[in-house]
Amino acid sequence: MGLKILITGGLGYIGAHVCAVLHQKGYRIVLMDNLSNSFLQMYHQLITLLGEQSLEFEKKDISRPDEVKELFRKHSDIKGVIHLAALKSVNQSIAQPLSYYHNNVGGLITLLSEVKSKNIPFLFSSSCTVYGQADQLPIKENTSLKPSFSPYGFTKQVGEQIIKDTAKANDSFKAMSLRYFNPIGAHPSSLIGEWPIGEPQNLVPYITQVGIGKRKELKIFGDTYDTTDGTCIRDYIHVMDLAEAHVLGLETLFSSNSNHYVYNVGLGKGVSVKEMVSRFEKVSERPIKYKISKARKGDVPIAYADASRIRHQLNWQPKYSINDALLSAWNWEKYLHSNNDHKE
Repeated sequence: MGLKILITGGLGYIGAHVCAVLHQKGYRIVLMDNLSNSFLQMYHQLITLLGEQSLEFEKKDISRPDEVKELFRKHSDIKGVIHLAALKSVNQSIAQPLSYYHNNVGGLITLLSEVKSKNIPFLFSSSCTVYGQADQLPIKENTSLKPSFSPYGFTKQVGEQIIKDTAKANDSFKAMSLRYFNPIGAHPSSLIGEWPIGEPQNLVPYITQVGIGKRKELKIFGDTYDTTDGTCIRDYIHVMDLAEAHVLGLETLFSSNSNHYVYNVGLGKGVSVKEMVSRFEKVSERPIKYKISKARKGDVPIAYADASRIRHQLNWQPKYSINDALLSAWNWEKYLHSNNDHKE
């Protein structure tokens, strides 16, 4: 049997897709999630997709040391950790900073305390928000990190620093931070995908919900930025390509003599919000009604990656285009609609 891997936040959007790729490569998986931003139904979706032989679920919270200790006692054969459990809304973090520091920073420290003592390789979900509005584009890993405009972004900066310092102080502890740009799309089976609770905070699920008729119109936050069409430009990457990067990263930690890495994960292309709407209309053959709203505090105008480091060092190559991702997201939305958004 394969090595056992823990995925914290395993029933979330990224976690479910990482689970699918790990399973494909023969790993056994423990999914840890407190269900604060996910649905138990996602576990049943994963069982339908993958079978239950190599999949276990633990309803536990990373910010509770007793629950984390209990999990590692029960699963003493865990050989790698992919840490995805985090609160992730920029706007919510501005309104509720203590919740974000408690979960994202406190939970990381609790988890690292267990992982470090056992010398288990550790892969951390970071974000391109650590760069703020970069002075040069595309954004490289050695681009200066800026004091974040939001508590969410700052928790990712602090988290990376904690991991870097821990690795520096412990040669036998191996860690990697992946700085995501903008994951979109869904699994090719349409059995798992991005499943927001309430009003979507991300662009693509909002577009697909408008497309299916669940929402009346899309809000585009600002159209006077210094960009080609006045709307924000982002680097969108298919979630399956991102999931593949996680597995390659973890396998690098298993085999490498170095003990600390940082990688951007993106396509390396900037696409505007209006262009994303246009692309979706093309692949779905559905018109999307939108209105321009006031720009949001904290949104940077342009962000896209230089992902050459992960391509060259890990031989990571994205397989999917933005249109592929949009079509898969649309197929997932149609699946949810046909199943009445079933949740538990």
